[in-house]
Amino acid sequence: ARGGTSEAREALRHALTDPIFEVVPLKSLGDQVAELPRGALVSVTASPSKGIEATMDWAGRLQGEGFRAIPHLSARMIRDAAHLADLIAQAREARLIRAFVVGGDTDEPGAYLDGLSLLRAMDELGHPFATLGCPCYPKGHPDIPDDILLRALDEKARYVHHATTQLEFDTAWIGRWVRERRAAGFERPFVIGVPGVADPQKLLSIAARIGVKDAKRFLVKNLRFVAGLASGGGFYRPTSFVRDLAPLLADSTANVIGFHLYTFNAVGATERWRREMLESLGSLPA
Repeated sequence: ARGGTSEAREALRHALTDPIFEVVPLKSLGDQVAELPRGALVSVTASPSKGIEATMDWAGRLQGEGFRAIPHLSARMIRDAAHLADLIAQAREARLIRAFVVGGDTDEPGAYLDGLSLLRAMDELGHPFATLGCPCYPKGHPDIPDDILLRALDEKARYVHHATTQLEFDTAWIGRWVRERRAAGFERPFVIGVPGVADPQKLLSIAARIGVKDAKRFLVKNLRFVAGLASGGGFYRPTSFVRDLAPLLADSTANVIGFHLYTFNAVGATERWRREMLESLGSLPA
């Protein structure tokens, strides 16, 4: 049943009460910040066209404004150990205690070729992050074989506190994959990535600003999503997606601890949807 039991409804309500909002560090982000719930968890992406400094600057600003900021530390965008040390010092100065470590995309990587190598370097250097997350890929990665992906995820478990599923729209596949990982012995909690409310004009606008390579990669990876926007009158709302996941959230053996909302910087629309969902579940935030 799609979230029909009281346990499933409660689990869904809990996941929607304090989700992570993912944003892109564009100039327009200042306008989006006002739409975020007070004190929200805010994940700031890293794009090669903007540089990791933009990510850290925005994370520091958001942390200073009372949000719980989570900068994406993109391994391939960090030049060397000195650059990493500078970023960690900046994080300490900004009192950042959360981070999300990704492999990242750039044509000219530095000393760290993937997330695991960066996590190892951070562990040796020491860092201020009480909570570290990493990505995981229920349907695989276009450039990395599945066995290598899963081995890396297992090895990351000693360094991270949770793993977040990347943008995916097949909830049955997500559920199977989570349970397969549990059966294989992976014990870290999962956070489920949720596509936020989006319209194609907003997506294309952001894609143009984060770089053509990034935009092409997004479109190729998410053809079903783009096609769904076109056939659904132009807007995507993740209502069915999260309701279908409610039984997984309620299953304690799955150990899914929350949602990561990919807002595509449509923060206001995604937040209005979240509040509507909570109201339908009988719990509207103040």
